[in-house]
Amino acid sequence: MNSKPIIHAGIALILLGIVAFTYQGSDIPVHDPASYHWPAAAVSVAISQIMVLPPLAAGMVLLSGILLVVVGIKKTS
Repeated sequence: MNSKPIIHAGIALILLGIVAFTYQGSDIPVHDPASYHWPAAAVSVAISQIMVLPPLAAGMVLLSGILLVVVGIKKTS
């Protein structure tokens, strides 16, 4: 069995985990569903919210990538 795809998938997961750790999030404008309509004007509220990946998820991706690389190397030898 060829273990190169396992090693390549592990390397991809390691890179994805590193990117997830360094990613700081982005501002996403979220509109409040409660809009107020008055006879003279319509008022809506926009809130800026930061979406961040949990560090635990990034660590799990990084760890699974390392495990895949180790398993792939052991299968080749």
